[in-house]
Amino acid sequence: MIRSVRFSRSLPLLLGALLVTGGLAACGSDDDEPAADEGRRLDSPVTIEHQFGTTTIDTVPERVVTLDLQWTDVMLAMGVEPVAYAVDSLMPESGVPWQEVPAGAKKLSLDDGVPVEEIIALDPDLVLGSWYIPDKETYDLLAAQVPTVAAPPDEKVVPWQELVRTAGEFLADPATAERIIDETESKISAVAAELPGLKDKSFLLAQYIVGDSMYIVADEEDGSSSFFQALGMKLYQPVLEEGRRTGQTRLNVSTERADLLRSDLLVFLVNGGDESNLADIPGFDQLPGTVAVFDYATIVGLNTPSPLSLPYSLEQLRPYLEKAAGGAGA
Repeated sequence: MIRSVRFSRSLPLLLGALLVTGGLAACGSDDDEPAADEGRRLDSPVTIEHQFGTTTIDTVPERVVTLDLQWTDVMLAMGVEPVAYAVDSLMPESGVPWQEVPAGAKKLSLDDGVPVEEIIALDPDLVLGSWYIPDKETYDLLAAQVPTVAAPPDEKVVPWQELVRTAGEFLADPATAERIIDETESKISAVAAELPGLKDKSFLLAQYIVGDSMYIVADEEDGSSSFFQALGMKLYQPVLEEGRRTGQTRLNVSTERADLLRSDLLVFLVNGGDESNLADIPGFDQLPGTVAVFDYATIVGLNTPSPLSLPYSLEQLRPYLEKAAGGAGA
């Protein structure tokens, strides 16, 4: 599906999914030593792995550019105001519903690719890019000037807790990171306690790209699955098995495969259309479970979760969780 929207344009086809186990690729040689005025030295350098290698952060970044929605959320949650951030043209005109980005932060459009020169002109000391850095050529252009985060090394969304902890390390503030994690997890745990009927119920997060095909999260370890598992739910077994058989973390199947959507709870996006396009999926209107068809923003908040998006998406999802909790198991 998309990534940071990875559940967006082919939400890229991760969720098409977002996250990072970390990863920044260092710019410059290991012999380069930052000057005293280049920032506060970390007690221990933080090295993050990504699809194009690794990046080591030696000093606490003060001018951060975020090209990935999850990273923008994490920085804001950690109290860091990005000097610039990417805007998602598929989000509402009013912006991402759960974000309050400072007015002084520069908005970056990625519709025509990553604006490398514009980013470098901002003199950042860290670029958090993840899935929005499409290729090694773009990465190299950025990394030659500033430590840059690309996508994780596998086709999975990194659990949001990992992102927060990584941020806590390179911001030299692990205590704040743990507090954010605890506060967010407690909100999810409270719902799980209020809805014990969710335990062992099956879930799916999927999308239909109109005129194309369906994408279904098929990996229990994908970061988008962690929220539902925290509620006591389990990934729908037929999809889990199909993912293992094909090696796909996100199944790409035709609209004829409505049989793979028969979970207790199906959270679904019509990407590039509206609910009338559900008629393209034979049998969709006869699915036995609770079906929650959401807007783009809510799905992105679940697909690439963060400590800011999850409380918002949880509120949108709550009526469907209550219904699923009261139904029979799959």
